[in-house]
Amino acid sequence: MRSYDAPTLAALQTRSAVVVRILIWVAARNRTTGDPETLGLWTGAYDRDFTINGGTRAYAGAGGIMEIPPIKYQSGLGVRMQRMVLSPISTVVADLIRTYDSRFAPIEIHRALFSPLDGSLVAEPHRLWKGFVDEVEVKETGTPGEATCEVVAASSARLLTRTLTLKASDATQQLRGGDRFRKYADVSGKVDVWWGEMKGGGGGSGGGGLLGPILALPGGIAPPPQPAPAPQPPTLPAGGLGGLLRR
Repeated sequence: MRSYDAPTLAALQTRSAVVVRILIWVAARNRTTGDPETLGLWTGAYDRDFTINGGTRAYAGAGGIMEIPPIKYQSGLGVRMQRMVLSPISTVVADLIRTYDSRFAPIEIHRALFSPLDGSLVAEPHRLWKGFVDEVEVKETGTPGEATCEVVAASSARLLTRTLTLKASDATQQLRGGDRFRKYADVSGKVDVWWGEMKGGGGGSGGGGLLGPILALPGGIAPPPQPAPAPQPPTLPAGGLGGLLRR
């Protein structure tokens, strides 16, 4: 169940007219330094600062946001996708898609309520969506010189889809007092190990088979003692057994 602050709840309960504005906040990555670069857009007619979560955020207005379909809510742990259409001629949008790296960048959508009488802000904007940028695509509308920027965001449930290797890595294991148990976890099962046979398999003449490669190693195992040759039967002289008796 969503909770609202007292002024927002009072404005919604009275069912009186309010002016609704949508705010989009993205924390992209600087391609040179790797530092986060925050960018804000809202559906207002001019640039404005908003206080959200105790901090001041600057939002650019004047047509940066072209369309935001209704946000659908559902229970469960499924990853929800949200589509947004932005104007690529906006300087903020241009920085988002060209200057900075927005792939998997954190993104938030807030809603601000204004009084239709004096235009004052009812309360601090409340959050509607939190997730990550999944896709950014610039599309031509078909009219010469016109284009749109379509952004698709995935909800924060995407964090639950991380694979096991991302959570059980060597870097994470070293946080436990420098433990290097997972030092070779990234190559486990990918490197062939040859035990008691030549690399590539197979024996044959020239040191093949089980003991061939071991004996060929410098300082390896000494060859086992060879068994004594079996005794040969005596050879009878010419004439067979009779000739031997005559002697």
